[in-house]
Amino acid sequence: MIIKKIKDVLAGKSTLKHKRSSQWPTIRKHHLDKNPKCALCEGDSKIEVHHIKPFHKHPELELESTNLITLCESYSYGICCHRTVGHLGDYKKINPNVVEDSATWNKKLKG
Repeated sequence: MIIKKIKDVLAGKSTLKHKRSSQWPTIRKHHLDKNPKCALCEGDSKIEVHHIKPFHKHPELELESTNLITLCESYSYGICCHRTVGHLGDYKKINPNVVEDSATWNKKLKG
């Protein structure tokens, strides 16, 4: 677990500043039960629960269902939806329009 935390910090996916709530695993599971597919490509492999407003800047929104979206880490359509749309290609960046962008690309992919 410590190695994953170090890797996440180095990749810009998390910080050392805020500790996750003990309720996070339950909230994450409930979110994935309701939203089991990537909001962009509808894939169900390597899915992640992405915080729309990032946890490290808005820890008070960590458990808010309205601040969560499901995005995948798989390379459906040649892209990693989580990194490309959730983080604009760099885990240190934030896409404030992730919900709208995911919906737009989902519509385009459905053709």
